[in-house]
Amino acid sequence: MRQSNTDDLCNHGAFTTGLGKGSRVGIEVNYEGKIAMVTGASSGLGARFAKALAGAGAQVVLASRRVERLKELRAEIEADGGAAHVVRLDVTDLGSIKAAIAHAETEAGPIDILVNNSGVSNTQRLLDVTEDDYNYIMDTNLRGAFFVAQQAAKRMIQRVKGDPRKQHRIVNIASVAGLRVLPQIGVYCMSKAGVVQMTKAMAVEWGKYGINVNAICPGYIATEMNEDYFDSEQGRKLIDMLPRKRTGRPEDLDGLLLLLAADEAHFINGAVITADDGMTAQ
Repeated sequence: MRQSNTDDLCNHGAFTTGLGKGSRVGIEVNYEGKIAMVTGASSGLGARFAKALAGAGAQVVLASRRVERLKELRAEIEADGGAAHVVRLDVTDLGSIKAAIAHAETEAGPIDILVNNSGVSNTQRLLDVTEDDYNYIMDTNLRGAFFVAQQAAKRMIQRVKGDPRKQHRIVNIASVAGLRVLPQIGVYCMSKAGVVQMTKAMAVEWGKYGINVNAICPGYIATEMNEDYFDSEQGRKLIDMLPRKRTGRPEDLDGLLLLLAADEAHFINGAVITADDGMTAQ
């Protein structure tokens, strides 16, 4: 390795903070002044995403149908010194999406970051899927995610036209099930595969407006909604099949989320990143 590597990077402005003779190379990401909207924030990964962004300095808009749970989460965030707002959102209703985004911007300000997280699933064989079952999953996971992103992007694009320097971030929460078919959740897999392709299409079309659209594909993450399953005999058998025989925790996704939501990630667009502890590498 050449001795001058670090100095070369400094001179070309590749790193903006934490530099100097003998210092450690690093970048400080600051979310102060940023407004981040998180859908499906009432529990699980959504609640954790909201806490991570608030802890990094962003004002967070908490959105879901369960308003009372959102109010509890807002109190937790505020107790930790963060700022949060609550809006009711039903992603299966376009009118609710439009109203929620308008309310969010009235309460907090223009949305800089959207974390598109709402999602549902059923465990059943494809032959047993009814029309209602299919619509329940697709309307939330794919149709809902699309229209939330679309409505947020329309407002983001208008702001960019007034200030071309503005940057915006959309992080779609897909799943390893969108990359690999998993048993008993075929329609869920189909919906998340759609989110993967949706992410790429949005990145191509909206990138010229300073909107970076990326997707996170989590593996098996233990939350309050599935912990009983992972404690069951069937759940333990599943865990034993994983590369390191363990599930993840919601906080294991903090670093990836904060990377993709940052202004500094301006060259990451259309990426679909797995966070699965090696599961899809098998």
